Amino acid sequence: MAVDGQGRRGPLAGLRVLDLSGLGPAPFATMMLADFGAEVLSVRRPDPLPFDPAAAMARGKDAIGVDLRSPEGQAVARRLARSADIFVEGFRPGVMERLGLGPEVLMADNPGLIYARLTGWGQSGPYAKRAGHDINYLAISGALAVIGEDKPTAPPGLLGDLANGSYTMMIGVLMALVERQRTGRGQVVDAAIVDGASYMLGPMFGELELGLWDGDPDHAMLGGKAPFYGVYRCADGKWFSVGAIEQKFYAAMLSILGLDDVDPSAEAQMDRDRWPALRERIAAAFLTRPQAAWTEAFGAVDSCGAPVLAAGELAADPHNAARGTVTADGEGILTAAPAPRLSEHPELVTAPNPRGSRPADTILAEAGFTADEIRELTAKKAIWSL
Repeated sequence: MAVDGQGRRGPLAGLRVLDLSGLGPAPFATMMLADFGAEVLSVRRPDPLPFDPAAAMARGKDAIGVDLRSPEGQAVARRLARSADIFVEGFRPGVMERLGLGPEVLMADNPGLIYARLTGWGQSGPYAKRAGHDINYLAISGALAVIGEDKPTAPPGLLGDLANGSYTMMIGVLMALVERQRTGRGQVVDAAIVDGASYMLGPMFGELELGLWDGDPDHAMLGGKAPFYGVYRCADGKWFSVGAIEQKFYAAMLSILGLDDVDPSAEAQMDRDRWPALRERIAAAFLTRPQAAWTEAFGAVDSCGAPVLAAGELAADPHNAARGTVTADGEGILTAAPAPRLSEHPELVTAPNPRGSRPADTILAEAGFTADEIRELTAKKAIWSL
C-alpha cells in the first residue's frame, strides 16, 4: 500500500499538488487527487465568501491563506510551485499571468510541472474571457438542448462542472503524468467544461451520421419521451425510474405494471405514435402503489427499474450501504466514497484521506522556508493559518 510521509494512502501518494483554484469544479478535482493519496495544499483568499464552496470539498487537503494580490504572497506561491508535481488554477485566462504565476514562469522554475487550467470556456476562443456558469457552458456545448422533456432544463452542476469539468481535468492531469514518466517534462492541461460536454455528445453525433436520430430532442429515445425510459410519480408522491429499453425488459415492465393487454413486441415498443397513450397508462399504473412497493416488485424481476432516492435516503439504500458508496455518521453527515474502486486500495472506500489541519508555519517550513521568512510573511499578512 502506497503511503507518503504524511500518512496519506493511495496510488497518488508522494505527488504534490498546489491548488489555487478557489471556486468552481477545480476544488472537486483536487479533492479527488487527495482522496487517492496526493498531498494537496489548497491556497485560500483573504476575503472568502460567506459560504466558501471550496470548504465543502476540502477532504484530504491541507489549507493555507496566501494573499496573492501582494508581491510577498505571489512569491510564496511561486516558491511552493517549485516542488509541486501538479499546479491547479481555475481563473479566467490572463489572471495567473498578471500575478506572475503563469505556466511560462512556473514551468521555467519547474520543467516537470503539470499546469492544469480548469475553466468553462477554455483558454482560447472569443468567449474565453467572458463570465459564465454551468448552464451557459452546457448551452454552447449542445448538451443543454437535449436535456429536459418540454424545454431545455438546467441540470445540477453535476453534469457540467463536475462530469465535464473536474473529470476532464483529472483525465488530462493523469495523462500528462504518464507522459512525464517518458519525457521528464510537464505540460499545460487546458480543461474546458464546454469541450468536455461537447465531447460527451459524440455518440449522439454518431447517431446523426448513421440516420438513427434526426437531431430533434423530442425524438431522442433516451430524452424522456419514450414511455419505457423515464420517471413516474408513485402513490406516496415519490418517484420511480424505468429504463426498459431492451425488448425483454420492456415486456417485464409491462407485466409488473399489469399492462398485459399491451403488445410487448419490439416493433410495437418503438412505434412512436403509441408512446403518448402508453405513457399515460404507465403513469396511471405507478400512481396505484407507493414507491416501496414498486421497488420490491421491480427488484424481484430483471426489468431495469429503481427508486429515485433523496439525499437523506442514500445511506440506507441496501446497495449503497453494502458498497459503502454513501455513508452517514452518527450526526447524519453524508460521505461519498472515492470512485472508481481500486483493488490495491480498498481502504479508501470507507476511510478516505482526512483533511489536514497543520498550521501555515509547519507547511511552509516543510517547503524550505526559514523561521525568519515565515515570521516576516506572517507579520505582513501575506500568509496565515486556516
